[in-house]
Amino acid sequence: MTDVLISASELADLLKLEPCVVIDTRNPDAYGAGHLPGAVNVHEIFTFLATSTPEGMSELKTKFADAFGAAGLSGKETAVIYEQSMNSGFGQSCRGYYLLTMLGYPKIKVLHGGFDAWSAAGLPVTKDVPVPAKASFAVVPEAGEILIDAKTMLAAVGKPGIAILDVRDVDEWIGDSSSPYGKDFCPRKGRIPGAVWLEWYRMMKPTAEGPRFKSKDEILAECATVGITPTTPVYLYCFKGARASNTFLALKNAGVKDVRMYFGSWNEWSRDPSLPIEQGLPMAAQVTGKAA
Repeated sequence: MTDVLISASELADLLKLEPCVVIDTRNPDAYGAGHLPGAVNVHEIFTFLATSTPEGMSELKTKFADAFGAAGLSGKETAVIYEQSMNSGFGQSCRGYYLLTMLGYPKIKVLHGGFDAWSAAGLPVTKDVPVPAKASFAVVPEAGEILIDAKTMLAAVGKPGIAILDVRDVDEWIGDSSSPYGKDFCPRKGRIPGAVWLEWYRMMKPTAEGPRFKSKDEILAECATVGITPTTPVYLYCFKGARASNTFLALKNAGVKDVRMYFGSWNEWSRDPSLPIEQGLPMAAQVTGKAA
């Protein structure tokens, strides 16, 4: 597959060559302080909390098809999404990539290094707010197979061959905190039973210019540490689908063929007492035989 990630200099060239719609996922204040020329601010890419009921999934698709259409995406343009830097927005630009992929949009790029990379390269920044021409955004229903609900995730628990991959921060994985928004934001702390863990930061490495995604081989090596190969079906989750989107992009770029996401993630799972969870330290759970 072609690389989803695009460097600042490559993007500067692309903008001269073909029609693009640039989408800034940052909060309105950051956007207002300066953004890429022509960029449209769609902060809801990051903030929207989804549920995986049929109504919730339908609302998610309708909401973002409308938002992306309003930003000017018709299918002809390349969608370019960015955040401040790759590690400051919990993977929010990648969440935009995931949403567009889930809706079936054909051409998507993520600015590698985000706004920081663009400004560090001395490329133009503006405060001008564009008025995009509203476009008709077509949804491709079968593309939505990468979006899984709680029922599908529950069916995968204990099923050999499917890797349930938790990419949350370590305090959430060990059951010390329920969310990035505070320890007790959700009613329950812990993990989906049988999940393996790769903290989302591990898909990236520090460089002189800031965090950047690891190479394809490095990402496959990280996956191998938890038994994931390019042919393993992977069901991702985090808290609300942002950090998992960062990992989704990394795995897809590295050639892992079947990657899906439980977008409702821990925010939804932890609030349903009928859904099983594993609590306490993962090592303790393994010793007592509670985890596979």
